[in-house]
Amino acid sequence: MSEEFKTVAVTAAKQAGHLLISNFGNLQPAQIETKTKFDFVTWIDKESESRIIDIIQHSFPEHTIYAEETRRDEHGEYRWIIDPLDGTTNYIHDVPVFSVSIALEHKRNILLGVVYDPNRQELFYAERGKGAFLNDHPIHVSSISHMDKALLATGYPFRVKHLIDEYQQSFKQLFLKSSGIRRAGSAAIDLCYIACGRYDGFWELDLKPWDLAAAFVILQEAGGTMTDFSGGNAVLSTGNTIASNGHLHSVLLNAVRDVFKGIVEQ
Repeated sequence: MSEEFKTVAVTAAKQAGHLLISNFGNLQPAQIETKTKFDFVTWIDKESESRIIDIIQHSFPEHTIYAEETRRDEHGEYRWIIDPLDGTTNYIHDVPVFSVSIALEHKRNILLGVVYDPNRQELFYAERGKGAFLNDHPIHVSSISHMDKALLATGYPFRVKHLIDEYQQSFKQLFLKSSGIRRAGSAAIDLCYIACGRYDGFWELDLKPWDLAAAFVILQEAGGTMTDFSGGNAVLSTGNTIASNGHLHSVLLNAVRDVFKGIVEQ
C-alpha cells in the first residue's frame, strides 16, 4: 500500500505543479484575495488544492484531508496534509520560487512527504524508514559542522510582525556566526534544500502544518533534525521551527531560544 500512497502523492503534486507553471505570470489583481493582513490567496491556490484533493480522494475516499485553503478535517487513521502553493507571494509577484507540498499522516505520525518544485522540476520525497530522494536519487544532509562554513535559510515573520525586533536579534546572532543567510520564500523548498545538502540550517516563526509536514519527514529521512524553539518535538503544532543538518542544531537552537524564551509558545 505504501507504494500506492507515494504514486498518488507524486501524481497529485506533479499535476498541481503543471497547473501552477501553466498559469505563472498571468494573475490579475482581481484574482488575488487577502486572507489576513500580509497573507494572500489566489484562484490558482484554490484550483491547485481542488485538483490535489480530487486525485487523492479518487484513490482513497475514506481518507481525511487537512488543506490550507478549503478543508480542515479532523484526524482520521489516514489524513493528507496539503499546501497547494507554498510561496503564494512569490507567485503573485512572478518570482519563480514556489512549490507543492503533500504529506500523509497515519495515526498522527507523518508517514510520507512529497515536495515538488515545478520551476526546476525537482521532486523531493520520503517514506518513513526508507530514506529521502530527489528525482529518485538518494539525498543526505551536509556534513558541515562549523557555523562559519554554514549557509542558512530563514523566513521573515510576516504573520507575527510584532516580533520583528526579537527576530532581528536572532538574525544578527546567526548572521555574524555563519557564512550567509538566504530568504527564498518557500519554507518547504528551504527545508528540502537542507535535506539535500544545499543549506545547513533554517529557522522561522509561526509556520503552519501544511508548510512543514512533507518536508519534516524528508529532512528526517535525509539525516537532519527539526525541532521547535525549545528543542522539543512540538514543531508541527507551534510552527516555531528550527531545522538543520544535525551538526549545527545546538548552535541554532541556542541562538533562537535565548532570544525568544518566554515570548512565544515553544
